[in-house]
Amino acid sequence: MAKPKILGEERRQLLLKILKDRNAPITGTELAKTANVSRQVIVSDITLLKARNEPILATSQGYLYMAQNPIHQYKERIVACFHPPEETENELFLLVDHGATVKDVRIEHPVYGDLSASIMVSNRKEVSQFLQRIEETNAGYLSQLTEGIHLHTIIAPSEEILDEAEEALRTAGYLVDEKE
Repeated sequence: MAKPKILGEERRQLLLKILKDRNAPITGTELAKTANVSRQVIVSDITLLKARNEPILATSQGYLYMAQNPIHQYKERIVACFHPPEETENELFLLVDHGATVKDVRIEHPVYGDLSASIMVSNRKEVSQFLQRIEETNAGYLSQLTEGIHLHTIIAPSEEILDEAEEALRTAGYLVDEKE
């Protein structure tokens, strides 16, 4: 006997419960299997939940409910970076190795204005998974649209960690210096 589909509002409430109960991202595919619907239905449901101001973040590892997430207690900083695409892995490793989480990447596009994408990587495994998904999907990096110039929002439990991560970027030559 086939597992019944969970319909409409009941499904969205189930998705919210699952997201609130987890401290880690969950993929749309996993949610789709749980609700016995397609991944596209989950994408639509998440969009509807976000329209209701539910604090759901789409990350490279899946969906994350932010209201109860301890990440809100972290310090945050925006850093301006510049490097070619082949240096992305090293840049992200530098940041996570210093204890920072890379929350997003942003660029200023000449037509669309500010574009951003959630990354949410906190360790080497998550960085590797993120880069693997970029490669598997043949997607480009946002920074390729701006010849390597981009911003990252980095977060960490303390300003000291952010200082160390920023200094590592500077030492590696990835930080855009305000004096230039």
